[in-house]
Amino acid sequence: MIPILVAHGTRKPGGVAMVAELANRVGAALGTPVRTAFVDVLGPTPSDVLRAVTDEPAVLVPAFLARGYHVRVDIPAAVAAGGHPDVTVTEALGPSPQLVRVLTDRLLASGWRSGDAVVFAAAGTSDRGAQRDLRITAAMLSAVIGQRVEIAYAATGEPRVADAVAQARAWGARRVAVASYLLADGLFQDRLRTSGADVVAEPLGVHPGVVRLVAARFRRARVPVAA
Repeated sequence: MIPILVAHGTRKPGGVAMVAELANRVGAALGTPVRTAFVDVLGPTPSDVLRAVTDEPAVLVPAFLARGYHVRVDIPAAVAAGGHPDVTVTEALGPSPQLVRVLTDRLLASGWRSGDAVVFAAAGTSDRGAQRDLRITAAMLSAVIGQRVEIAYAATGEPRVADAVAQARAWGARRVAVASYLLADGLFQDRLRTSGADVVAEPLGVHPGVVRLVAARFRRARVPVAA
């Protein structure tokens, strides 16, 4: 099996390095190197990587937190363009209880305290399926921390994160925490940091829970289905 981790892409070197580190840690868990590909901003693309590994079955794990346009359209198109004879594409990483546990860990590490207003901050999407996935994840986080969570977006969609933070204060919140539902550092995480919140959680990144989730996606993709 040739494992390939497919991410969005970012111009920030730190975000690119984080994807590489995630691939390295997953590779260590699997006992085989994990290649990386990107659907936007930079390369190599999934097609580029697939053209170079046609001699073995390949498994692509979309490193996306919801099932949006990139997962539904861009990745399948790249697989078709790659011409590889044996490719398995797994589900996106979210929504999943594992990611909610990571979200909670990051939120606690940021300094969040019970009673703080919480803004669940995603990149944003116009894809209805992805919007549904984000609502599911926000609801799961709300259940875990035992209080209401407001969804806001760093890019596409309303309300924007800064507006949601301001609204929470208008409703009487003494402190506001932002739970970052982003995989890597970059422009969107910078927007969370300047949103006016009292505490901002770090991206999910290379948290051990993310590493285990990605490794599990690769392992299960090649398990034969019983007749």
